[in-house]
Amino acid sequence: MTTTRSDSSQPHKIRARVYYEDTDAGGIVYHANFLRFAERARTEFLRSLGYDHHQAREEHNIMLVVRHAEIDYKASGELDDWLEVSTEVVEMRNSSMTLKHVISRIESPKARRRKNQAKEPDPEEPKVLVEIKVVLVAISDIGRAVRIPPQLRQIFKG
Repeated sequence: MTTTRSDSSQPHKIRARVYYEDTDAGGIVYHANFLRFAERARTEFLRSLGYDHHQAREEHNIMLVVRHAEIDYKASGELDDWLEVSTEVVEMRNSSMTLKHVISRIESPKARRRKNQAKEPDPEEPKVLVEIKVVLVAISDIGRAVRIPPQLRQIFKG
């Protein structure tokens, strides 16, 4: 998995390969595993901003937890595909933030074989496979919603 972020105005991006464990018996990414790709991307996004889950808990006594997720499946991912997962903050509120993840196929071994046989580029790549909207809520150690501290708010705003 690789991670990139050119500047705070651009979405954070990671790349991940689809492994056998991510797929169903037909070699298609199992639908729930897209949430796993998004979770990894979200963690790397927060790390790229200098935010660490342990540090936030120790210094600010908060945890960010998923309150709501919406998933729009647009196409299937397949075994050995290279995916790019972009993450960006689309809304900040007092105690919550909304993130948008876009998971795209950027390279497919199957498409590459077709390209080599057809001798023309595959117009489908890169292709958006899934869009996910996630609402994170800041909670205290007893599970109550709390305001996101100004220091963290500033980090997330970029």
